[in-house]
Amino acid sequence: MSIRRKSVGVGLLLAIAAAGAAAWAGPPGKLLPGDLLRSDRPLASPVDNAAYLPPPDAGTAEPFSGTLKMAQSTMRTLPVLDKPVIDGRDARLFPGVRLEFFSMGAVLVPVDRGAMVREPSSTKVPSYWQVIPQFGRVWKEKGDGEWSRAAFPLMLVNDTENHAHQGLATFLYRHGAVSGLRFQFIQQTTPYLIPQHFVVWGSAHTTLEPATGGDGAALRAAAAAELADRMPTRPWSELVKSAPPGVLDGFGAPLAPQWVVLTAIVRDGTLYYSDSATPYGKYPYPLEMRFGPRSILKSIGVPLALLRLAQVYGPFVLNLKIGDYVPVADPKYRRVRFIDAADMATGMGGAGTLHTNPNDVYDGYLDPHYDEWYLAHSQADKLREIDAHNSPYPWEPGTVMRYRDHDFYLLGAALEAFLKSVRGPDADIWEMLRNEVFAPIGIHHAPIVRTREPGGKDGLAWLCAGYYPTLDDLAKIATLYQDRGARGGRQILDANLTAALFSTDNTLRQNSDMALDQRLPPDGDDREMLYKMGFHYYPYVGRSGKRIYVPTMRGSTGNLITLYPNRVISMRLTKAWPMPKAEAETADSPTLIMTAVDRLTPF
Repeated sequence: MSIRRKSVGVGLLLAIAAAGAAAWAGPPGKLLPGDLLRSDRPLASPVDNAAYLPPPDAGTAEPFSGTLKMAQSTMRTLPVLDKPVIDGRDARLFPGVRLEFFSMGAVLVPVDRGAMVREPSSTKVPSYWQVIPQFGRVWKEKGDGEWSRAAFPLMLVNDTENHAHQGLATFLYRHGAVSGLRFQFIQQTTPYLIPQHFVVWGSAHTTLEPATGGDGAALRAAAAAELADRMPTRPWSELVKSAPPGVLDGFGAPLAPQWVVLTAIVRDGTLYYSDSATPYGKYPYPLEMRFGPRSILKSIGVPLALLRLAQVYGPFVLNLKIGDYVPVADPKYRRVRFIDAADMATGMGGAGTLHTNPNDVYDGYLDPHYDEWYLAHSQADKLREIDAHNSPYPWEPGTVMRYRDHDFYLLGAALEAFLKSVRGPDADIWEMLRNEVFAPIGIHHAPIVRTREPGGKDGLAWLCAGYYPTLDDLAKIATLYQDRGARGGRQILDANLTAALFSTDNTLRQNSDMALDQRLPPDGDDREMLYKMGFHYYPYVGRSGKRIYVPTMRGSTGNLITLYPNRVISMRLTKAWPMPKAEAETADSPTLIMTAVDRLTPF
C-alpha cells in the first residue's frame, strides 16, 4: 500500500467531516460536558447531533489505541416501546460489547467497522440489538483539560429482521483511561417487529482494555485502502446549484418528506447525497450510515450470485432446480428452476386466490403463518415452517408472479447447496459474493442477517432481506450492473445476462398470466409493471413520448434504487411503515423521481 493512497483515504474522510463541521458549528463540550461524560448521570433527552462532531476550533487529539468494554445498559426510548421483548430479547437494552479502535490522525478507526458485533451469549437477559461501528473522529476541546474526545457513528441492528437505527456515540480518553460511552440513535430505516418509530439514548459503563487486533501497520493500511476505494462524493446542494432552477424539486416524492431518510444520485461517477434530517439536527456522518433497506437485497444477493455463477460455471446454473438442492417436501420444487424463483414465479405458496388475469402479485403474501417462518431461528426450522404451510398453485412455474419471501430464501439455500457441490462443504454463498463480487468493486464489508444455528453459530445468509449497506455500497453495486458486470477490465458477472437486465426480454408481467399472454402490456398502458431476477420494471413515458421500462430495486415501503439508460442512478432510503393507506398506495412509485432525473439528464 503506497503512502499516497493512505493519505488520499484519510484526506477523504477528513474532507467529509470538515464539510459536516462547517454545517454543524456547535459546542460539543457544552452539549455534552466532560464532567457529564465522566459520570453516569442520565439525560432527559438526546442532545443536538453537533455534540458528536468536532467544532471548527477543535484541537489535535492524543493518539488512541485500545478496546472499549461496554457494559450492557438500559436505554431510554421516546416513545416508550409497546412490546419491547421479542423472542426473549429486550430492545430496551444496549448490548454489552467490546469494540476496538485506533486513531489515524484525526480519524477514529473501528477495527470491527462494518461488522455486526454482538454481546456474549452468556448474558442473562439478552439485548435484541447488535451494533455496527463506522469511521469517526478524535479531537480536543479547551474545556476538557488533559482529556481528548472521540465520537463515531454507530448503528443498532439485529439478526432477526432488517431494521437499522442510525446513531452516534462519544467518549473521553487520556493516559490509559476512558469515560463512559454516551450514545443516541436518532434516525432509522423501516421497522417491522417493533412497529413504532422511536429515538433511543443512554450511556454505558466503559473500561479500557489493550488492543488485540494484531499488526497495527496492516490495520492502518487496510483502513486507508478502504477510504481510498470510496466513490467520489458531493453534497446534494452542489447538484441543485448546477442544475436549472426547480429541476430537482420534490425529488423524494410522492413519499412525504417525514418518511425519507436520505436521497442520492450517482451522475458521471460522482455520488451526490442529501442531508438526513433527524429530530436533533442533521445526521453528521451521512456517508457512514448503514441502512436496513429490506427487499432491496432481492435485487442484489440473488442476481449477483446467479450472474457470478453463470460467469464462472456457465448460464446453465439458471435452469437448475430448487428441489434438487433443498430438502423441501413438495415435489413441484423439482420443476422450479433457479430463474423461476428469481422471477417470483415458482407457482408455490397456495395462500392466495386462483385469480391470475388480472393478477395481484401480493395475493397471499403475508399469510397467517408468515411470522412463524420469519421468526424461526435455524435453517431447519425455516424449512419446517415452509413445508408446514406451503402448497402448490395449479399453474406451472414461470407463468404467474406471486411475491414470496420464502421462495427467495429457498433460492438462497439452493444457491449455497450448489456452490457446496462444486467447491466443497465450507463454501458459503455470501462469502463468495464478498470475495468475488464486492471486494473487486471496492466494497470492504457486507453485514448480513443469517440463520441462528444451534450453539450460537451463524448459518445461511438470508437473500430475501437482511443486508446493511452504505450509500457507497449501493452505488457501486448499481454501477456494476450498469457496466454490464465488468470492473477495471475484469468480467465479474456474465456479460450477456447482465446486459439482459436492461431489456424487457424474458420479463414477467406483474398483473397478467404469462401462460395466456407473453406480450408486453399494450400501447397506452403506463401502469402495469414487469419483473425479472429481483428487479421491478416501471413503465415511464418521458420527453420522447416513447414508453420504456426502467429496472428498479425496491424494498418496503418506499426504498427505491433506479438504474437509468443514461447511466444515472437514483436512490431513496426510507422508514415508511406503518403509514396512512393513501400514502402507502403511492410510496413505492418512482415516477416523480424519474421525471426529476429526466429533467436533470434526459434519457
